[in-house]
Amino acid sequence: MLIEINNDNPEFPKIKQAADILKNCGVIVYPTDTIYGFGCDIFCKNAVERIYKIKKKKASGFSFICPDLKEIAKYAIVSDYAYRIMKKLLPGPYTFIFKATKLVPKEIVPDKKTVAIRIPNNTICLELVKQLGHPIITTSVNITKEPYFSDCLEIERQFGDKVDLIIDAGALSNEPSSVIDFSKNEPLIIRRGKGDVAMFE
Repeated sequence: MLIEINNDNPEFPKIKQAADILKNCGVIVYPTDTIYGFGCDIFCKNAVERIYKIKKKKASGFSFICPDLKEIAKYAIVSDYAYRIMKKLLPGPYTFIFKATKLVPKEIVPDKKTVAIRIPNNTICLELVKQLGHPIITTSVNITKEPYFSDCLEIERQFGDKVDLIIDAGALSNEPSSVIDFSKNEPLIIRRGKGDVAMFE
């Protein structure tokens, strides 16, 4: 099923429809401030396993979205320095890696050591997380190591029978987030993406 939601002025009843699917352990495609992502409730093991199968990916972990900095602290060990940086940059096109807390399901972080978390600058996905009440998986819409899909009609052709809902919010930048690792003493740039990483160089 594909529904259109305005990325600038989202129709909240439609977001609730998507959130209800997540609450029932569904898998959806949704927009972020970078690229389209597959998503599900991080606490729904079956849905997480479905995304691994859809992407043909080994169980090596997924990033997930939190609604705010306070929620991040439940799942990650965040230093004062990292917190100050995140407060300046988020919401925005960044993924931050931290040491994981015990609340993170092992399906998300198989080694239980580090976790990758986002707070995108996108009302649709942040509202999904708020209405669900849990973080949601965020991983690019593609087969692992293959190009990203950015056109929702093409996404529907390729993955429509494998997901429960596709949210079409129009064309996105199709540039992934920048990834910064805060799990060690000094921040480390893992991937240069849409977010400016000059302060970490």
